Amino acid sequence: MSLLAIAQIGAPVLRERAREVTREELATPEFQQFIDDLIATMRDANGAGLAAIQVYNPVRVCAIEVGDNPRYPYKPKIPLTVLVNPVLTPLSAERFDNYEGCLSVPDLRGVVSRFAELHVAAWDRHGNAIDHEVRGITAGTFAHEVDHLDATLFIDRVTDPRTLCTWKEFTRHQETGFRGRVEQIVARWGS
Repeated sequence: MSLLAIAQIGAPVLRERAREVTREELATPEFQQFIDDLIATMRDANGAGLAAIQVYNPVRVCAIEVGDNPRYPYKPKIPLTVLVNPVLTPLSAERFDNYEGCLSVPDLRGVVSRFAELHVAAWDRHGNAIDHEVRGITAGTFAHEVDHLDATLFIDRVTDPRTLCTWKEFTRHQETGFRGRVEQIVARWGS
């Protein structure tokens, strides 16, 4: 496996819409190796997710995983999930405020309004159908990664620019309060 370079804000690739992947392309050893490299890069960077476009490959693929992540100790666990050609559909109009950061926007966090319940339709890395629902903080994580595939960064969705802060200042001034909100979100939506 190889670690891939992560595009940073300002790289033109982050503002491209990723193209769909065909089943034939997905089945190739080269594409499967790319998925392995994407996962390894996400884990190495302590990301909760990573979209292919963030590693300069504008295809509709992203990996999501939350375990014991030092960047997001308050996030509910998400088993490794690879989404190919994902489509997210809100299940209700309910939303929540989520303090987000991004590997492509280093050392910056801000509040984004996310749908609380989403239907996920995609393929897994082997072309099998994924058809399930995600809620709460997990829904926010899925939406963040799929946004990348549509050329959208979290800073485009920040509801109030006054919430933008560095990671250090988030930890110092916002994290305790946000952890309390995460607990409320998890209690309400389960993840």
